[in-house]
Amino acid sequence: MIEHHIDIPTADGAMNTFVVHPEEGEPFPVVLFYMDAPGKREELHDMARRIAAVGYYVVLPNLYYRHSRDYRLKERTEPAMAEMFELMRTLDAATTRCDTEAMLRFVDAQPYAEPACIGAVGYCMSGPFVMWAAADFPDRIRCIASIHGARMATEAPDSPHRMAPRIHCECYFACAETDKWASPADIEKLQSALQEAGTAHRIEWYPGVEHGFVFPTRVGVYNQTAAERHWERLFSLFRRTLDPTL
Repeated sequence: MIEHHIDIPTADGAMNTFVVHPEEGEPFPVVLFYMDAPGKREELHDMARRIAAVGYYVVLPNLYYRHSRDYRLKERTEPAMAEMFELMRTLDAATTRCDTEAMLRFVDAQPYAEPACIGAVGYCMSGPFVMWAAADFPDRIRCIASIHGARMATEAPDSPHRMAPRIHCECYFACAETDKWASPADIEKLQSALQEAGTAHRIEWYPGVEHGFVFPTRVGVYNQTAAERHWERLFSLFRRTLDPTL
């Protein structure tokens, strides 16, 4: 495996990014990995490595680079969570477009990357981000996956579910049975919007698990069986949609 820690220039600054891909067999289909709220950390680097190990060029940026190059949630105390939520509120559809545009420009210039085959995965707070990215760059992104995505249907004009008519790729949504950030009513709105738009999608409920179930260090929440199912679904999606011969 080849790994790099690099800065990708964006309209708003230098976005520090972890890039990982196999050593041989290039060029590789690209996976844009949008982080969850606790920040870019070694746990996510390991998840990116797992994706790369089966044949992908993975780009994992620090989306908080406008405010911090190294933010990580260290403990789930009230003050620490308040700081995290404050950083979350600095990210929206506009910042997602800016950062995605920069990542696309970056992979277009990389000899190990196949820029014609790009997918995206977002966890928790980044569930909406992959929908915004797919809506803004419908000719570039071939598939998206939202894993226990938060706030997928709101009253805002740019609510993720309202993006459905602009999304032309296959979408996968992994939903935890217990998730205060994605209620059954919200997911029903999302599904209705996708069906009405004719967007290819699968929404899958994961019974008996909570928001965050895929993260191994989330003590008391991580569920290995459900996490492995999410990997199976993710790799199946990538194989179907990111094959360079398609």
